[in-house]
Amino acid sequence: MIPLVAAFQLLTICPEIIRRPLRPRDLGRAAGWYPLVGLTLGGALYGLDVLFGKIFPAPVSAALTLAGWIAATRALHLDGFMDTCDGLFGGFTPERRLEIMRDPRLGAFGVAGGVLLILTKYSAILSLSDRLPALLLAPAFARWGLTVAIFAYPYGRKQGLGREIKDNTGWREVLLATLTILVAGWLIAGWAALLLLAAAGVVLFLAAHYMLHLIPGLTGDNYGALCELVELIVLLSFTLPVWR
Repeated sequence: MIPLVAAFQLLTICPEIIRRPLRPRDLGRAAGWYPLVGLTLGGALYGLDVLFGKIFPAPVSAALTLAGWIAATRALHLDGFMDTCDGLFGGFTPERRLEIMRDPRLGAFGVAGGVLLILTKYSAILSLSDRLPALLLAPAFARWGLTVAIFAYPYGRKQGLGREIKDNTGWREVLLATLTILVAGWLIAGWAALLLLAAAGVVLFLAAHYMLHLIPGLTGDNYGALCELVELIVLLSFTLPVWR
């Protein structure tokens, strides 16, 4: 069960249950459990949303749910999204873009991207007619996208945590993640889950290839950005009239 626990420790504010350093093999195998982490996160978010909805008006409830979403992930993916915006749009060479993404300071592109992302997510949550499937599936599909991106695309740095995860993630982890998301999606949304999976896959493919057009390989920041983009497209999909 170490890879499963490792997945929760890596992606959420889960307490540090495994106190020894995680082996590279454990980090790679954990990628197969990312969608399950997303489903668990989504369930907790829905519980928060129901609780907040009994106390506050809908706009306040949506804002607090989104705040809980960011806090539960330690703003890990949001930070990656903002760093990616800074690097991709603020640099003029691949080397400079990678250097900017490593810089802990935040620039104008990162601030603008983060504000627009949060505002759009908030608007989507507020517009949902049924928040249960959206809050369950958006984090799950996004973390399926993480597993696929880690496996399918080259890594942009020679060392680091992302490098270890990339080098130890294989077909088994992708199959486990895909099976998890297909079963969960079918139980929660039926046939529509296949359309959501297709939308998530298209966004993942287009965004990843755009990044690879500007830098030689993906980084941990780019993984976070891809996670945020897939979450967003799934949330937006649930606001379409077909779900009302």
